[in-house]
Amino acid sequence: MTETTTPRVELTGITKSFAAMRALDHVDFKLYPGEVHALLGENGAGKSTLIKIMTGAVAADEGEVRLDGAPVVIRSPGDAREHGISTVYQEVNLVPTMSVAKNVTLGREPRKFGLVNWRAARERARSRLARLGLDINVDALLGTYSVAIQQLIAIARALEDDTRVLVLDEPTASLDANETKTLFDIVRDLKAQGIAIVFISHFLDQVYEIADRITVLRNGKLVGTAPTAEMPSMRLVSLMLGRELQSVEQHRTATGTRTFADAPILVAAGLGRRRSIAPFDLSLHAGEVIGLAGLLGSGRTETAKLIFGVSRPDTGELKLDGVTVSVHSPRQSIRRGIAFCPEDRKAEGLFLDLTVRENIMMALQTKRGWLSQLTFDERERIAREMIKALAIATPDADKPVGQLSGGNQQKVVLARALVSQPRILVLDEPTRGIDVGAHADVVTLIRRLCTEGLALLVASSELDEIVAVSDRVAVLRDRKKVGEIVGDEITRDNIIQMIAGAP
Repeated sequence: MTETTTPRVELTGITKSFAAMRALDHVDFKLYPGEVHALLGENGAGKSTLIKIMTGAVAADEGEVRLDGAPVVIRSPGDAREHGISTVYQEVNLVPTMSVAKNVTLGREPRKFGLVNWRAARERARSRLARLGLDINVDALLGTYSVAIQQLIAIARALEDDTRVLVLDEPTASLDANETKTLFDIVRDLKAQGIAIVFISHFLDQVYEIADRITVLRNGKLVGTAPTAEMPSMRLVSLMLGRELQSVEQHRTATGTRTFADAPILVAAGLGRRRSIAPFDLSLHAGEVIGLAGLLGSGRTETAKLIFGVSRPDTGELKLDGVTVSVHSPRQSIRRGIAFCPEDRKAEGLFLDLTVRENIMMALQTKRGWLSQLTFDERERIAREMIKALAIATPDADKPVGQLSGGNQQKVVLARALVSQPRILVLDEPTRGIDVGAHADVVTLIRRLCTEGLALLVASSELDEIVAVSDRVAVLRDRKKVGEIVGDEITRDNIIQMIAGAP
């Protein structure tokens, strides 16, 4: 491709706001025929919004979309398909209890005399699948095939005869190495046919293997576009994560290295889960803070959930105080003194319609068991103490937690965890989506808790946060733990180098 080549899709000055939040700020994006263009960025970068505008799911507030040089207005996903733009999402949006042929032609079934022509539907399905080099029984139920085959069937469904643009959103998220290789062979064939492909992924190794160019968004803005060969991994990771805060490095210098002579209270040996996180080793001492660092999709959340028991490992073992944990679940973890604050506080951390008091008391009541109910006076006293200790801005404990600000909701999640008096606290993105003041409060709280002997495992995409609070940092890349950084070696540059795989 050259500068004289007309882009297949060109988005210019794309701006989009949702209420007071600007999701995209004058973003430009060019996609050429026969190229694989990786679109990268962390949570909130604007990738999904840009793709939704390209595919007609969302309308831009400002900017222009051109297709093969001509201005177009794409009003809906159906309109996008009419223009030859198709999307395959991470979650295969098909019906497992229907046949392959019905899934491939769903909503676009060939008809004869007003009725569905199933013979023609089966032939169309075979033809689409053959284009991907796939020869399977199209009368078999979709659910009888592997996730990898279902992903290929989803691509076959997206590929019309006149498809010019194909958007692949995290297509390898549920695939193993061999399945990913098969998919990439197909992507290269589609590229050779002149189809322009947008590739969204958090696996950097895969990006460098398959992409011709890379565009990086951060906080709704375009921060870099370059041919893949001209985008070294260190630069890519730096663009995705942004600049450091000077005060963080100053705090790390003042803190220095702490050592822990006692035996670890938690040891994970070869702990892992297929298609989730590769087997890893990890130990945690009382009073120690271990940070989990890595890009979005690196395995931070998967590691945290495995330690807490949200997910069950299929390899390795977990020991508490030297004793192997045989039955591992959130309920058992709470009773053993492990608490967890999830990343998505609204979906996984809070009951938004319940009061502040009711949310705070959940973990403690679970630990005590429902046959040992706390009295109202006990609940009121504990809730009042936690509201004061964490400076939760609420008129009283009876206010529905859904009416609080994001920062105060996060404090309620922390209060609920701390009320159960855990020995180990697992925090997944503890400061995501909260204001600067609440962010400072949470970081200060983390520092104080570790001085009081609480062991903390902190998963965060905020490098300033990781550098500020961690005694050790476990670095993850592409769902694998790739190394650890200790004490004074914990700097932003060292973390980025390890994430990027730089020597």
